Amino acid sequence: MRSLLHTFPPYATLAERVWYYALRVLCVLVLLYLALPILAIVPLSFSDSSFLAYPISGFSLRWYRNLFEAEEWMRAAKNSFIVAPAATLIATVLGTLAATGLSKAEFRGKALLMAVLISPMVVPVIVVGVGMYLFFAPLGLSDSYTALILAHAALGAPFVVTTVLATLQGFNHNLVRASLSLGAGRLTTFFRITLPLIAPGVISGALFAFATSFDEVVVTLFLAGAEQVTLPRQMFTGIRENISPTIAALATILIVFSTTLLLALEWLRGRAARRGA
Repeated sequence: MRSLLHTFPPYATLAERVWYYALRVLCVLVLLYLALPILAIVPLSFSDSSFLAYPISGFSLRWYRNLFEAEEWMRAAKNSFIVAPAATLIATVLGTLAATGLSKAEFRGKALLMAVLISPMVVPVIVVGVGMYLFFAPLGLSDSYTALILAHAALGAPFVVTTVLATLQGFNHNLVRASLSLGAGRLTTFFRITLPLIAPGVISGALFAFATSFDEVVVTLFLAGAEQVTLPRQMFTGIRENISPTIAALATILIVFSTTLLLALEWLRGRAARRGA
C-alpha cells in the first residue's frame, strides 16, 4: 500500500487519490462485466450433464470427445480451416496492395474510394449477405467454396487496409527512393524494403481477417450449402435444433483460440513499437 501511495505526486489532493482508485475499480468492473458472460460457458463444457445448466453436478470430458468424434463437427472444422486461410490470404494480398497504393497516391475521390473499401466493416452484415447472394447466385457460384472464400475475403480486406495504412503513416518513403536510385526495381524494393517494415501491420490485419472469416455466420448462411458448413454455422444450427454442451466445448476452444490471436497481435504491436523507438 505504501508503494502505491508513493506513485502520487506530493501535491495530490484527497479527491485526486480517490478518483485514482475509483477509476481503476471501475475499469476492473467493466472488464468483469464483459468477460464473465464469456467465461461462464467454460465450466459448462466440462459438465457431465446433457443440458447447459448451473449448478454443475459433475465434471467430464465427454463433450470434447463428442466434438472430435462427431462427423458433422469435424466436417465443419475442415471447412472452416479451408475457407478462413484462403480468405485471409486473398484479403491480405489485396488489402496490402490497396493500402500501399492509397498511401502514395493523391487524387480526387480518394476519400470516396477509401469509404468503399472499408464499407464491409460498417454496412450491416445481413445487407452484405443478401448482396453477396444476389451477386453470386446468377453466376452459379452459390453453395460453393469459391463464393464463400471470396465473400469472407471481402469482409476481411478492410481490416488489412486500415492496419497497413496506419503502419504506413510512419513509413519513411525516402528509403524507397534510395532503393530505386540505386538500381533496384519496384518489385524488389517492395519485397526488400517496404514489406519488411510494414510487416507488423500486414500480420495484424491478416489476424483480424482470419478471425473475421473464422467467426462469420450470417454471410455463410446465405452462401454455403450442405457441404460448406463451417463451425459457426454448425453452432448456429445446433442452437436452433438442440442445445448440446458440445457447443460449450467448441466455444471454449474458440475462446482460447481467439485469445491466442489477440496475444499474438499485442506481441506484434509491442515489437513494432520497440523497433520504432
